[in-house]
Amino acid sequence: MSTATGTSRARINRAERRSELIDATIDCLARYGYEGTTIGVVAETVGMSRGIVNFHFETKEQLLLETLRFLSDEYRDHWRAALAQAGPSAPEKLWAMVLADFDRSICTPRKLAAWCAFRGEAKARPTYRSMCNATDQENLDVVAELCAELVPAGVDARKLARAIVCMLEGLWLHLLIAPKNLSREEARDVAASHLAIVLPDHFTPSGPVPTERASRG
Repeated sequence: MSTATGTSRARINRAERRSELIDATIDCLARYGYEGTTIGVVAETVGMSRGIVNFHFETKEQLLLETLRFLSDEYRDHWRAALAQAGPSAPEKLWAMVLADFDRSICTPRKLAAWCAFRGEAKARPTYRSMCNATDQENLDVVAELCAELVPAGVDARKLARAIVCMLEGLWLHLLIAPKNLSREEARDVAASHLAIVLPDHFTPSGPVPTERASRG
């Protein structure tokens, strides 16, 4: 085996190990909360020695920061992909973005719990706050741009966008704290109905209104 090949495999193995540790950290945040998630707990969860965890992440703070970065990047990539795959119209794009929040790959109890743990610490930790704010701001800006194409004259599109985003965050929180009262599918339906209520010319609870009908409205 050549030196280059060996180096490449080592990098892949290291990336896989770091990914495994981040995934275990998400599990720990969901089970034990922020304070209960330590290097030792993560090491035990993933079945590694503490020394191996420290080789990849020297401190708990570094491990948690990279976990938050992973969640932020995953969420951003997810809604961007939904946006790119949607139809060309603003209703189709907004519909895709809103419903993407309830996809099985993103909307899981463990990830919702991890997000909640980080947001609970964000006020006291500027690095977390900055990362969360950047993720939120980009999403809000895109929703606002789409709303601006849909609202009647005189309606503040950004305020409507913020209301939609806050509605989605509220559903995520409800799914976390009262999962027996609201399923992921039900939350998705609530979000769809909300679009139909606030933008009735462009949405029904089943999806975007066809372009021809929306134009006549």
